[in-house]
Amino acid sequence: MVTSLVKDWESVFEETVPKEIKDSYMRLKRASEIIATEAEPEVGLTPKEVIWTKNKAKLYRYVSDHPTKFKTPFLMIYALINKPYILDITPGFSMVEYLLNRGFDVYLLDWGTPGEEDKHLKLDDFILDYIPRAVKKVLKTSGADEISILGYCMGGTMTSAFAALHPELPIKNLVFMASPFDFENTGLYARFLDDRYFNLDKVVETFGNVPPEMIDFGNKMLKPMANFYGPYVSLIDRSQNQKFVNSWKLMQKWLSDGIPFPGEAYRQWIRDFYQQNKLIKGELIVRGRKVDLSNIKANLLNISAENDLIAMPHQVEALMNVVSSEDKKYVCMPTGHISVTFGPKAVSLTFPTIGDWLEERSI
Repeated sequence: MVTSLVKDWESVFEETVPKEIKDSYMRLKRASEIIATEAEPEVGLTPKEVIWTKNKAKLYRYVSDHPTKFKTPFLMIYALINKPYILDITPGFSMVEYLLNRGFDVYLLDWGTPGEEDKHLKLDDFILDYIPRAVKKVLKTSGADEISILGYCMGGTMTSAFAALHPELPIKNLVFMASPFDFENTGLYARFLDDRYFNLDKVVETFGNVPPEMIDFGNKMLKPMANFYGPYVSLIDRSQNQKFVNSWKLMQKWLSDGIPFPGEAYRQWIRDFYQQNKLIKGELIVRGRKVDLSNIKANLLNISAENDLIAMPHQVEALMNVVSSEDKKYVCMPTGHISVTFGPKAVSLTFPTIGDWLEERSI
């Protein structure tokens, strides 16, 4: 009886409903199926091996059938929020895969997922303990005399401090991608994090580790309509385009896959950077040592994203005026903060820009 009624309704729907409404219904139905019933996509599929660990962090070396052409190893460092598989999200859109195929020896430092016991970790620990040891392990594993490092988002900001504090290490090339260095004008973040209204200490004392949902909410509030509702409107409009659906699922998985931000590191990140802008001023102190960005002398490629509201171009470009690198280049990509590393423009613009620049300097 029920089956018969359903068939009758479908028949009436097919015969009487205008095509425009019918098409809208089918797109909505398909979008609902994608959200409610389809499995999450697999990510981070490039073969790799763990070569070093510290606490929750793991250092990966990627494995490829392509021969290594360049002796200078390439270490990638991402932020303390979200997971670094955005750099190896899926075959065909993976920066890791692209660089491996060009013959680079690629490594990635994964911070892991902090637990409650990690709430006292500071930026000092990541900058002075984790990154230096990872760099030394890469050099030892590769047998190389020098290293190239890429820092993306906050990972680049931390890497700049690390490089400034370790002029003795053989850092040959530095690539920064959508990394903020000057926090004088941070747009809406300046209002969100104004110390007259935002009780930073209370946040850290209450949460211990700051929940990823809080970080994600703050980022989405930069453009609330586009960020909260836009993805679902786009999905409904394009739900019958499987190529779009595949990319949509990958992006939504990564965006919702946040990790807790260690409380003390968060306190430093907001106070020393967003509220007091100490890095670019030369006032940042890391475990008793002043960070002087003029100590950076490595070859430098500094990439910003034109439509980035998280690390706006002027925040990124400011680094060019304070480093001592003789070989330095600034590039502004016609992308956003995430699309600089995921999507068609990343594949056609960002990846080749980095690959070509590195190739000349990795022999």
